[in-house]
Amino acid sequence: QVRLEESGGGLVQPGESLRLSCAASGNGAGIIAMAWYRQAPGNERELVAAITTSGLTNYGDSVKGRFRISQNKLRNAVYLQMNSLKPEDTAVYYCKFRHPGDRESWGQGTQVTVSS
Repeated sequence: QVRLEESGGGLVQPGESLRLSCAASGNGAGIIAMAWYRQAPGNERELVAAITTSGLTNYGDSVKGRFRISQNKLRNAVYLQMNSLKPEDTAVYYCKFRHPGDRESWGQGTQVTVSS
């Protein structure tokens, strides 16, 4: 069983940056893609950014040009560099790994709060 652990969340002011990390541990399972999602109170969970093991990326419209997803395949880790943060970026951020056979692993989430 794969366990994902996120880190790097916190409280920042508008315009500042944060870098989220997510690493997998436990019995290895093939990884096809990694992604970050977020969920704000009262909202549905939404895709922030995704990356395949071949390096193809996809971003949500609201974060394009500000966020960047990257991976370290040797460490089974994915990162999210968040720049020019806005109050509307406030949410719990979750990482997700997709495995063969449409199986998924989710982290428990890390809180990001952007406020002056």
